[in-house]
Amino acid sequence: MKRIQRLIKAFFDRLLALIAIICLSPILIIAAIGIKVSSKGPVIYKANRMGLNVKPITVYKFRTMRVGADTKGAITGANDNRIFRWGDILRKTKVDELPQLFNILNGTMSIIGPRPEDIDIVEKYYTETEKKTLSVLPGLACPGSIYNYTHGEKYLIEGKVQEIYVTKLLHVKLALDLYYLDHWNLLYDAALIFRTVHAIILNMAGKEIKKYPFEYLKVYGNKDVMAEGL
Repeated sequence: MKRIQRLIKAFFDRLLALIAIICLSPILIIAAIGIKVSSKGPVIYKANRMGLNVKPITVYKFRTMRVGADTKGAITGANDNRIFRWGDILRKTKVDELPQLFNILNGTMSIIGPRPEDIDIVEKYYTETEKKTLSVLPGLACPGSIYNYTHGEKYLIEGKVQEIYVTKLLHVKLALDLYYLDHWNLLYDAALIFRTVHAIILNMAGKEIKKYPFEYLKVYGNKDVMAEGL
């Protein structure tokens, strides 16, 4: 049954990605023009990330930082001065991630799945249990990314961004993604699509999301594990 569901998932991943590219093409064009006007350099940023079965992949994003800024670390926090103004808008609305629809078309990513992580971070900080998240295609969205977007990012304090991410936030995100993998089905994926869009809309409307994702509540309860020790 799971095998059939995964075949269905693969089919709809590509179909929905193609439909999304067509429907969102005006937004993609506006995003690209805004980058060219705002900052010198390429429109697309090609990130080296770890993919399925611990194999590196190239992930496409709209560039949101000045050229060469990625040499100072892969993790960004709030008010990171490497991000130019238009890039900040693209990040907050998650439009910067839309080029990954082409990753979905070429089969290196899925719509829903653990977010593709920096190769160096995977090799240095993933536990053997956490590497289970590399047994499926990485995705545009997942429980870990929802938590990061609604709660986790605020803990990435300037000056300690990388340290806090790799010692705390990374493992919280992966714990939620492991819960997802253990309970995966197509309806779960569909729900995550709507939950992600809902979170983005609320954020754009300036509304703070205080409630934890249910995966977080299942794993940690109401305990604020990120605040401990900060």
